[in-house]
Amino acid sequence: MFIGEYNHSVDLKGRVSLPSRFRDELSDTFFITRGMDGCLFIYDRTQWKIMDRKISQLHLTAKAARNFSRAFYSGAMEVGCDKQGRFLIPPQLRAFAAIERDVVIIGVSDRIEIWAKEKWDEFVSSDAMDLDALTETLNDDGIDL
Repeated sequence: MFIGEYNHSVDLKGRVSLPSRFRDELSDTFFITRGMDGCLFIYDRTQWKIMDRKISQLHLTAKAARNFSRAFYSGAMEVGCDKQGRFLIPPQLRAFAAIERDVVIIGVSDRIEIWAKEKWDEFVSSDAMDLDALTETLNDDGIDL
């Protein structure tokens, strides 16, 4: 399980260090792709296969399903860490997530997210992080926390 929040910087070649706690849980290679809310998602091989299975069950006749599949897979890359624990964020993914220099890498249970620091700071200070309101909304939807 991935948890925690870590601040890192992207070097001139587009590489960033993966927190050692996350490296210990990932295999030699892992998958990075476009995420939601303007961040990037990282999955280990097991979770990637689970996501692939879910996406393959979407109905191709639904435009949203086709578009999601395209966005998810076209940006995806299998990457690995070098001896210093760094991995390359491909240029198209850096552009998608508006990543230039400083990033925040967070653990979100079954995946890792990479955020441009400015975007993460905006997200954290927004209503999206109001746990009281979120709990009420989830309870209204029948999810009891």
